[in-house]
Amino acid sequence: MSESQQTGLHPASKNAAKLCAGKTMDIPGVWENLRSEAARVAIEEPTLQHLVHDVILSRKTLAAALGARLARRLAREDMPRATMEPLLTGVFEANPEIVHAATRDLKAMYERDPACFSPLEPLLFFKGFLALTTYRVSHQLWEEGRRWLALYFQSVASEAFAVDIHPAARIGCGILLDHATSFVVGETAIIEDDVSILHEVTLGGTGKDSGDRHPIIRSGVLLGAGAKILGRVEIGTGAKVGAGSVVLNDVAPHKTVAGVPAVVVGVSSEENPANEMNQTLDCCGNI
Repeated sequence: MSESQQTGLHPASKNAAKLCAGKTMDIPGVWENLRSEAARVAIEEPTLQHLVHDVILSRKTLAAALGARLARRLAREDMPRATMEPLLTGVFEANPEIVHAATRDLKAMYERDPACFSPLEPLLFFKGFLALTTYRVSHQLWEEGRRWLALYFQSVASEAFAVDIHPAARIGCGILLDHATSFVVGETAIIEDDVSILHEVTLGGTGKDSGDRHPIIRSGVLLGAGAKILGRVEIGTGAKVGAGSVVLNDVAPHKTVAGVPAVVVGVSSEENPANEMNQTLDCCGNI
């Protein structure tokens, strides 16, 4: 029996990545819900009136609100808010697909995180959402050839949120980045839609080779806290990676792996582990 037959691992496929496919969000409806929730917060917690008015109630669109929120968090001496906010808002307004992606991320966080009671919470407070949205801006700038500005936003996001995502990485929609601290994504990594990721996860390379050298994470995957996935390996659709695991080989769809180095310990009990957030190994305990 071969090593791949014993472990359930398989060579990385050449399938095209599914990024932001399929689902359409009612962005005007989401925006009105956010405004209604912000108005309620302003009444119930007067000390937050300035924040919710500045970010939500004084804005006409979700694009403007995203620009304001990120500018409040990322502005600094070398790029003050007066410069940063119109830049960010301009990117969102010129690229409505980024607003759509951010809306799907908000929905994912609200639906999958039991500690989240309103989609307004990630927009105002969750650094995982804010870091992902900053990445989406930096990725757009990278695609436009504005390399230095893209790297600038990567740097300030790393300082502000303790999340380091290379702007060339490719990330789909409906991503839950829970807690987010110390999440690292390398240049050639790919994360498909509807993936859930806990804190301290690394999608890294090995050695000094150039080219495709970072992982591919397929849709529906759940990555446990502290998982390290290294090299151009593929985590198949609906797989689970246990907390603290080090993955150096491909993981077949719907398998659960754990350990250092990671080995198959079971089969995912859910069709879509990312949605269910079931933190078990499907064999022997919590991930």
